[in-house]
Amino acid sequence: MKKLSKAKSGGGMMAVRRGWKQEFYHSWPLYLLLLPSIILAVIFCYAPMGGLVMAFQNYKPWLGILDSEFVGLENFRQIFAFKESYQAIINTLIIAVSKIVLGLVVPIVMGLLLNEVHHTGLKKGIQTLVYLPHFLSWVTVAGMLRDILSLDGIVNGFLTKLGMERIFFLGEAGMFRQIAVISDLWKGFGFGMIVYLAAISNIDQNLYEAAEMDGANRWQQTLHITLPGIMPMIIVMATLSLGNVLNAGFDQIFNLYSPLTYSTGDIIDTYVYRQSLVNGQYSFGTAVGLFKSSISLALTVVSYRIAYKYAGYRIF
Repeated sequence: MKKLSKAKSGGGMMAVRRGWKQEFYHSWPLYLLLLPSIILAVIFCYAPMGGLVMAFQNYKPWLGILDSEFVGLENFRQIFAFKESYQAIINTLIIAVSKIVLGLVVPIVMGLLLNEVHHTGLKKGIQTLVYLPHFLSWVTVAGMLRDILSLDGIVNGFLTKLGMERIFFLGEAGMFRQIAVISDLWKGFGFGMIVYLAAISNIDQNLYEAAEMDGANRWQQTLHITLPGIMPMIIVMATLSLGNVLNAGFDQIFNLYSPLTYSTGDIIDTYVYRQSLVNGQYSFGTAVGLFKSSISLALTVVSYRIAYKYAGYRIF
């Protein structure tokens, strides 16, 4: 691999072709800093991929990968033979799509509203308050939700004072998806809001001054200047989120769900966990996980292509 570097030559600049040996010699401290990350990625990300062969086997722990029976695509056929598999896929799509849609709309709206706050101290205070939940783990958030929504929690205490019956929120299958989506939105919308605020700050302020001189009010300025100005960022965030269509959040669901809510809360990741590690069906669990990862990879590639085509965003 060869790169072009620039070197001074007399009064101008001259392109110099440099081979990979010269490049390595010139930048070896940076490669040395990168080496630990590469080693960790190989050990924990790439080496375990050898276990994917279990998806095509009737894996037995006492036989190992080398001696277990090869069954081809039989485990993948079983994915569509079990009702639980269908339900897990449906739950994943409903929860993930709801999170993606609200995770795009709410941060945009909050960013536009907060941009209208001109008191610096109040604006920074609101940013800090809504951004803090982003740093909480789902173990902590789930513990808070269990205390708040339990039969003896604050919400049920308020309902009893109003003369209403207590509700077992985290035990009601019909309420679980809404609780999962709303709690995820509360935890993460502050990060997205700051992204859009940063995009708004990059808009040329002269446009607002010109629009104000022409008699445009704040709503018209938002509609014709702010929204078009942040549209590339909206497109990037929307397209990149396509890769998460089958990722409904294992950490959150695992810490909140129970057998009472499997019908509406069991997603692909938790289903794989139960089938493989709890029930010992390692081959079937691996097949489900590989099925999900393959679709997610395809969606990620498509989303990056769309982001590059319509917003000029690329990472390579």
